[in-house]
Amino acid sequence: MYRQIVDQISTKVMAGDWPAGHPLPSIRELAAGSRVSVITVKRAYLELEHAGVIVTRHGKGSFVAATQDLPRALLRAEMGRHLESFLACAARLGLTRADIQQLLDAATEETRKS
Repeated sequence: MYRQIVDQISTKVMAGDWPAGHPLPSIRELAAGSRVSVITVKRAYLELEHAGVIVTRHGKGSFVAATQDLPRALLRAEMGRHLESFLACAARLGLTRADIQQLLDAATEETRKS
């Protein structure tokens, strides 16, 4: 569920619906409105903060970050999520670091050809 919150906020920011400085709902408010736990929303906000999408000011709340590189930050956060899923799948398959490197090299080569 926290991933949905991250995606929804990221989408609003990328679309320009929430410009830099726009206040986000409080963690409690969003938790109640989404019918999820406060911990779930807090986790989403922390991920968005680490990605540079939002900033949190103690006692004031969370706001859309005023950064010129926001689309890049959002894409890096998305890539990080995909990488986590990829590595989890590789672990389930029992792939070694060398196996993963071979997969990356092959994918890179295919990308160059296209």
